[in-house]
Amino acid sequence: MLGDLSDSETQGGRSVQVDLPSRRWHLRLRELIEAERPGWFHWVPVFVGVGALVYFAVPFEPSPLIVAAIVVAAFSLRLVGGGMTYASVVTGVLVCCAIGLAVAKIRTELVGAPVLIKKTGAVGVSGFVEVSEARAKGGSRLTLRPVRIETILEPSLPKRIRVSFRQVVKGVVPGDYVSFTAKLSPPPRASVPGGFDFSRYAYFRGIGAVGFATTDPVPSAAPVGQSGMLAVLNAIARVRLEIGNRVAEHLPGQTGAVAKALLTGDRSGISEETNEIYRASGLYHILSISGLHMAIMGGSIYVVLRFLLALSPLMALNFPIRKWAAAGAIGGAFGYLLISGGSFATLRSFVMIAIFFLSILADQPMIALRNVALAALIILLLFPESVVDPGFQMSFAAVVALVASYEALARRTASLLPRRDSWLWRVGGFFAAIVGSTAVASAAVAPLGIYHFHQAQHFAVVANFLAVPICNFLVMPAALAALVLMPFGVEGLALAALGWGLETMALFARWVTGFEGAVSRVPAMPAVALGLMAAGGLWLCLLRHRWRLLGLILIALGVAVAPLGVRPDLLIGGKGRLIVLRDGEGRYSGLTSRFSRYELSQWLARDGDPREAAEVGIDGVLRCDGVGCVGRRQGALIAVARHPAALREDCLRADILISQIDVRLPCPNPTLLLDRATVSARGAIAVYIAGDGTVSSTSVTDSQGQRPWSPRTATLPGRPKPPNSVGSSQPDGLGYRPDQD
Repeated sequence: MLGDLSDSETQGGRSVQVDLPSRRWHLRLRELIEAERPGWFHWVPVFVGVGALVYFAVPFEPSPLIVAAIVVAAFSLRLVGGGMTYASVVTGVLVCCAIGLAVAKIRTELVGAPVLIKKTGAVGVSGFVEVSEARAKGGSRLTLRPVRIETILEPSLPKRIRVSFRQVVKGVVPGDYVSFTAKLSPPPRASVPGGFDFSRYAYFRGIGAVGFATTDPVPSAAPVGQSGMLAVLNAIARVRLEIGNRVAEHLPGQTGAVAKALLTGDRSGISEETNEIYRASGLYHILSISGLHMAIMGGSIYVVLRFLLALSPLMALNFPIRKWAAAGAIGGAFGYLLISGGSFATLRSFVMIAIFFLSILADQPMIALRNVALAALIILLLFPESVVDPGFQMSFAAVVALVASYEALARRTASLLPRRDSWLWRVGGFFAAIVGSTAVASAAVAPLGIYHFHQAQHFAVVANFLAVPICNFLVMPAALAALVLMPFGVEGLALAALGWGLETMALFARWVTGFEGAVSRVPAMPAVALGLMAAGGLWLCLLRHRWRLLGLILIALGVAVAPLGVRPDLLIGGKGRLIVLRDGEGRYSGLTSRFSRYELSQWLARDGDPREAAEVGIDGVLRCDGVGCVGRRQGALIAVARHPAALREDCLRADILISQIDVRLPCPNPTLLLDRATVSARGAIAVYIAGDGTVSSTSVTDSQGQRPWSPRTATLPGRPKPPNSVGSSQPDGLGYRPDQD
């Protein structure tokens, strides 16, 4: 074994010392690993997260026996071979990964609930209202716990449904029992292979159906009662709704919508235009209740309580008022968590701020990587699905980078910088901290922002330099004052100050967004590039000694690999109405629909294309007549059949055939045939055409796999196979060749 290497050998009965380079490297590496032992815990949530990522990445649902066997094997290896340094590290990593895999599987089983399989017509729905939200484009959206849905038996009822109403719903509050008619459908899949999977998001929140109401909700007497816990949750939801209504009375328009988001976590009233302005300026993090808001809210409560307690010399000299204030701050932060809706982003923030204040109670440093690691571990163990959530990834990337930078600077500059107590020095330090923290956080989240949202903001430092002081000293303190004063009905002045602060921040956001080159679209990067950059960033932040700089090499490799992703040549929408082909300039053009603009906008963003969906047309890439269209890419002939009259000719000469009707006749020539039934079953499809004419494809169903949250599409519905019909030549079941029949 590595520990048994010898530095001597026997010659003529004498022991002669020899210099073994491998031994020196071995000893040096072991010294480095041992020197990092105090920080080994920092890596525990990392590898627990890796195990959870593996669970969500596999295209099949692992059985409980397989997961249990992996966990037992990992712990057995730890017990048998965990004594030496290398073995301890390797077996520790395996145990953490196995734990992450296991908790993800357990969580999936615990939250499992029926999911609607197919669309319904207009059906009667009755249930308890859990959440009532206003929509930015008008109308309302209700989340209900259904008691009855026509045509669906009780054992198959979804746990929750989310229904949109064209009109604003008035007089309905959480806890009410309502009835209405709605058209329901399963939660939508991703709009592009590998894109955001709303069906998985909905599964872990118990949402088994979504839809649009065709009648207004009518309150009525509930045929069944609710449990005590649900009654408590409904009471909290009613308080949130009342806070939102009070805000809307004083602050109309988008200012009120943003204020409501900061106070109650309800962002449904924020328009896409406002979202885009904040996103482009680098201030989007202000719109959601996250670490910044929770830290300011909890910190304000801590400062106020400590100040009030210090007014009494008796209290200040004889009691631990610092700890009392910290305990009060935890309670205040928990109350803010309750009225803000308890979203995952807010829950993450509460866990982190609670750990920081608990550090005061335990007389430990507040700002430490160990606290960040503990917060991440708690969240991953409770909600392992967070590991695939962009909010979780970006928030912890920013916090890890900030805390690691703080610790590194504290060690190196404590004895170098002179101590200054003047107000000018402190003000300068405050603004320098804003610039520095914004730069560090922006660098940390940039790869994730590009990977998930395909955007890069270039003036975020300027926007945050202007807006964060307003948020710190005006917006959030005014929000806290408004919450305190609302029970007495005198919140108007506090809300006016809150509105002024938000309008000023919005002004700065619009100004920064107007800079030339403020935002650039970036094509989707491959997952391996993000993985390399994430591994390099963690190596750089979590290690303490000089070899941490090796993380820069991994980051550089990730940056080099990022532009190497292969982009589709042809994209077909999930309903077959949207078909775009890459033209000679490398941009998508083709058949579009006003009903598919959201889907097309997602495709354009992933392609790094700055155009709006409405700007995309045929532009000569396809030639169309009354029955179909044809075009070429990489020498392959692509045909779109809109009418049976076009099928016979297209089946004889097209290399790729997309049929907007079902194909029930032999189709001899196409290498890839996608008809209406196939596209409907498989979702959006991306097609790749190589220079030699080789065609490959992947679909949303392929990237999603057969998981509890994926629709049941193992076979194509309602498509009998005619004699001598085409068969499949693609492993994903999307391509058809007659010679394979």
